[in-house]
Amino acid sequence: MQFNFTEKRIFLKMANHKSALKRIRANESKRLRNRYQHKSTRTLIKKLRLTTDKAIVSDLFKQVSSALDKLAKKNIIHKNKAANQKSKLAKLANKIAA
Repeated sequence: MQFNFTEKRIFLKMANHKSALKRIRANESKRLRNRYQHKSTRTLIKKLRLTTDKAIVSDLFKQVSSALDKLAKKNIIHKNKAANQKSKLAKLANKIAA
C-alpha cells in the first residue's frame, strides 16, 4: 500500500472512542497546516538571503520576522530558534542596507 504524504495520510484508526477518532482527524489537519506555515517561512527566508535590493530586503525582513514570531507563538518552532534566525537575518539585512 502506497502513501501519498502530500495528501492527508490514510492510516488504520485504532481508537475506541468517537472523541479519539475526532482527535486523530484534528491532529492530521493541524499537522498539515503547521507544515505549510513552516515551509512558507523557510521559503521567505531563502528569498531574503538571495535578495540584494535594499528596498526589497527591508520589506522581506519584516515579513520573515513576523512569520517567525507566529511560528514560535504557536510552538511550531522553538522561541529561541526564532530569535536566533531573526538575529542572523537582521545582521544580513543591515549589511545589505549599508
